[in-house]
Amino acid sequence: MLNIKETIIVEGKYDKQRVRRVCSAPIICTDGFRIFKSKEMLDTIKMLASTTGIIILTDSDRAGFKIRNYIKSCVGQSGTVKHAYIPAVEGKERRKERPGKEGILGVEGMDDKVIIKAIKSVATPEASSAVLSKSELFRDGLSGTAGSRVRREYVLKALSLPVRLSPNAMIELINSAGLYDKYKAALSEIKKEDENDR
Repeated sequence: MLNIKETIIVEGKYDKQRVRRVCSAPIICTDGFRIFKSKEMLDTIKMLASTTGIIILTDSDRAGFKIRNYIKSCVGQSGTVKHAYIPAVEGKERRKERPGKEGILGVEGMDDKVIIKAIKSVATPEASSAVLSKSELFRDGLSGTAGSRVRREYVLKALSLPVRLSPNAMIELINSAGLYDKYKAALSEIKKEDENDR
């Protein structure tokens, strides 16, 4: 299992499932061309590019390169963007009845060794362990308690993360992006506001 510093960007949920089998890094799914319409998703990717750095792992077809180039141009010089490439191999994924437009396999159809090689060729190994835990999130009142969702959304907004993140996804992104101190600062602001409201 690869343990790397960067966040991996893939196109679809099946690509995400595929990469998850070989890599423990956070993975963001663009939902194909939805990335072109979602400012929230793009803002999250930009933030991750400036903190953890990102690795773009899209299919080797025209659509994959279009998504790849769009993300790179939007991030610009404000973050680290690395490119992992898979070979253009003819075929179709098992779940599909027929091949895609260009007749080549996407990320989900690649062998483990191919995906590992592609990611390892550009990735930075990560040795650090997670800082924020589920129990701490609970103690901080951001999960499993009355009003936890509202407090969690406040913190997520303060960290420029999507407000719809689940507690587990929130923990994963905060730890991978090194946002623990910013998390604590946002939490402190919530406590001040709570005290002022009393």
